[in-house]
Amino acid sequence: MQTNESFSMPIPGPVDPVPVPRAITPRADGRTDLLGLSRAQIGELLAGAGLDAKQAKLRSKQLFHWIYHRGVTDFDAMTDIAKAQRPFLAERFIVGRPDVVEAQISSDGTRKWLLRSDDGQDYEMVFIPDADRGTLCVSSQVGCTLNCRFCHTGTMRLVRNLTPGEIVGQVMLARDALGEWPKGSMASSADEDDADDNAGHYTADGRLLTNIVMMGMGEPLYNFDNVRDALKVVMDGEGLSLSKRRITLSTSGVVPMMARAAEEIGVNLAVSLHAVTKEIRDEIVPLNRKYGIEELLQACADYPRANNARRITFEYVMLKDKNDSDEHAHELVRLIKQYKIPAKVNLIPFNPWPGAPYDTSTPERVRSFSNIIFEAGISAPVRTPRGRDIDAACGQLKTTAEKKSRAELDRLAEEKLAALG
Repeated sequence: MQTNESFSMPIPGPVDPVPVPRAITPRADGRTDLLGLSRAQIGELLAGAGLDAKQAKLRSKQLFHWIYHRGVTDFDAMTDIAKAQRPFLAERFIVGRPDVVEAQISSDGTRKWLLRSDDGQDYEMVFIPDADRGTLCVSSQVGCTLNCRFCHTGTMRLVRNLTPGEIVGQVMLARDALGEWPKGSMASSADEDDADDNAGHYTADGRLLTNIVMMGMGEPLYNFDNVRDALKVVMDGEGLSLSKRRITLSTSGVVPMMARAAEEIGVNLAVSLHAVTKEIRDEIVPLNRKYGIEELLQACADYPRANNARRITFEYVMLKDKNDSDEHAHELVRLIKQYKIPAKVNLIPFNPWPGAPYDTSTPERVRSFSNIIFEAGISAPVRTPRGRDIDAACGQLKTTAEKKSRAELDRLAEEKLAALG
């Protein structure tokens, strides 16, 4: 059962006078939302509702399959559950979805959704289609506390952590929108490492949701328990069945949690580096004042899951005349080799936003920086900006709720509901 968050860390930076750990907002109808729960948690709820142990175990397995493998939200559509038992479930439980306030589609096909929680908090998710993959950028918090100076999300205050249900709900909603729930009987693998090879053939609207990046709003490692529990549901071979090889968790460098993430989650790691000197990284990524570059790089070198097949990704946003010189590129190469880190570097052209204190590096400067790293034998692709026209590009996520009045958002929500029914 979803409960109060049990894990919290001291969080640097300004925080609204609201405690981050909090109980999940109860539904007005008294029902419990099953979204985001594991089979064991669903079984506990069923046992608590009066089913005997054998029935609870059977029904939890069936419910898990229908919720996460088929994407079904209506108990009446769960055909292998006895008709007489479906009203029992419907009276006590619900399979929810995040409330969509606004959905936008970029000229390049990128999609962004503004979502609202039951307690009225807004957060965003982004889907990026490519020729060979479809990547969902998932948020882990409402707002952010890290205050990275190049990042629009960092100008928001942290409100609270997202629950496992709210994190998993983003994946479910994307699959709904892409129309890629299986229509027939499909076998799935219990081995999550092989799940992406055995998940069957889905029909999406020209794209597949093949990858997840925990790179949306918030710092995932400051919401560790909920992110871990959500990703375990996403990786479960009997449900969403997404391989851990296809999931990347991005951190700004919460060093104490990195080894734990390797052991308890086991997905790919991306690190928001963005600078190679203490002075510049202290400015760009204030968390560096708590966990410095040397400490962070040592944690990367020690990351148990890192090897040549699963390299650590260093994210490096290119800021004109700040961190983009040839000298900076040479120092980045030196550091990676000094710490013997199996790594690749994603060079990210800065995505402007109103009031940003930086400019975008010139294409020539980015190309020179990239060439230096490539020549040292380290992959350094330049990320193509996606979704800029809808503020969906890297570093641009900041809930549209802060750009529109509450009345406008409420009106949009009412129009959406009217259209649905």
